[in-house]
Amino acid sequence: MRYRRTVPALFILVLFSNLTVRAQTPASAANSFQHGARKFERGDFDGAIEDYTRAIEISSRLDPANGAQNRSSRKVTALDSAEADRITVVDPLTAMAYANRGMARYRNGDVDGAVSDLDQAARINSGLAEIYLARGVARRAKGDQKGALADFDRALLINPRLSQGYTDRGDLRLDMGDVDDAIVDLNRVRSLKPNFPETYYQLGYARIAKREFAEAIANFNQAIELNPRMASAYQGRGTAWMSKGEMERAIADFNHALELDPKIVGTYMNRGLALLLLGRDAEAQNDFDRCLALKPDVRAELEWRIELAKEIRSRKP
Repeated sequence: MRYRRTVPALFILVLFSNLTVRAQTPASAANSFQHGARKFERGDFDGAIEDYTRAIEISSRLDPANGAQNRSSRKVTALDSAEADRITVVDPLTAMAYANRGMARYRNGDVDGAVSDLDQAARINSGLAEIYLARGVARRAKGDQKGALADFDRALLINPRLSQGYTDRGDLRLDMGDVDDAIVDLNRVRSLKPNFPETYYQLGYARIAKREFAEAIANFNQAIELNPRMASAYQGRGTAWMSKGEMERAIADFNHALELDPKIVGTYMNRGLALLLLGRDAEAQNDFDRCLALKPDVRAELEWRIELAKEIRSRKP
């Protein structure tokens, strides 16, 4: 009955929004960069992309040694990988502008564009952990789990205290079924950031995967203690109660989760399954209908889970 959300790493824009630039950085490039950061934070991703592109154009030039014209006025967007290899960096701002533009593209749904920009950022500055962390998020969104894992590994090799790297690698390992290593990563996050509720939430689902339901409930309790309005933690604890066969407790937690956030698809699905297992079919169908209204593409998964719940119910004396 597992249905959880992941925790993407998008904090790179925060890290790179307050940039300290070198003396040789053109003021117009730095200004464009800062304008882009502010627009990103407001959710204006198209505007952010325009500003980061302008910053890249100003702070980059083409290398005449590779046969390109050395004219500072020439437009350089570096979307073409062959041309990207000919770019000579005038200032480290360029790598950060590529990285931030990549994450703006990610937020705009352009995952391929995001990976392309983050590839270029890594070419320019191969020693910045956050670039690999962001590229790992984008690769994961493309379904490239191995590539994402390699990027998270690289980020943590560069900066072993990067807590978000352990968070994202642990979450990815959960999806890949590598539960024990996921728990190692998440416990590392807990040692670095002991008051981060998302970590306990993720650990809860890791414990559910190992069928350690008492430990899972304890982890969700810790998440709720740190953030009593974390709807997903109540959903997770409800899932653990349901896995233990304690349906009334599960439904109480699902109810609380939906009071806090009435749009959590997985909560309607799981509450409906719990109601179905209790024989409350009409109430269950209402939850299933609401689940599909919010996210029609889970129909196949929902139908499979309904059949499984009916089979479990039929076995009860």
